[in-house]
Amino acid sequence: MVVMSPSPGYGRTPALIINQAVTWSCRRWLPIFTVLLALYIGLPWLAPVFMALGWTGAAETIYRIYSTQCHQLPQRSFFLFGETPMLSLDAVQTLWINSENPLVLRQFIGNADVGWKVAWSDRMVYMYTSLLLFGLVYWPLRHRLKPLPWWGLLLFLLPMAADGLTHALSDMVGGLGTGFRFSNNWLIPLTGGVFPDTFYTGDGFGSFNSWMRLITGILFGLGVVWFAYPRLDEAFGEMKRL
Repeated sequence: MVVMSPSPGYGRTPALIINQAVTWSCRRWLPIFTVLLALYIGLPWLAPVFMALGWTGAAETIYRIYSTQCHQLPQRSFFLFGETPMLSLDAVQTLWINSENPLVLRQFIGNADVGWKVAWSDRMVYMYTSLLLFGLVYWPLRHRLKPLPWWGLLLFLLPMAADGLTHALSDMVGGLGTGFRFSNNWLIPLTGGVFPDTFYTGDGFGSFNSWMRLITGILFGLGVVWFAYPRLDEAFGEMKRL
């Protein structure tokens, strides 16, 4: 009598396959999440690339998807393939429509002369890029890093909340081009006026407003990673053991 050996997949029930898939995912949750986050961060940068290549349909799809998550105001966004990385409000109003209505201004995506707009604002770029970078830094430190307490997370998020709230109040009360966060005249006495006018006024790259969005975005990413990643690592580790 010939005894047939079982095939490699013999006895692998659907429940076992699911269990093995879950175990595999739990062991690799951070690389999986990092890849998905990188794709999510990279798509807004593809919109101006697609516009430059003439693939307007694909670019407009990206703009529409990310418009649900960001104001996409052109004066607070990066532009690719132009002479400058950002445009002033005056330049946008000259090129597009002389309006301070955010719903109108956000529709401007650029042109071949000034470049094409990234599909979300510089604040979103700083926030999510810092999440990605600090997530990579977390991995080699994961066994030595204690989770950040909830009150520590609040301290890291408060600067962004304050910056975003004052911008919103400034835009609603004073308008996009005349509010106290546009001119930042209050900052001149505090700094002795040692910086050029471009530092105090507007949202251009290198301005006070731009620096605040960069710094608070980095603090956001650091706080979220420090608070959430150790807890996620522990949760996925427990799922793997179960």
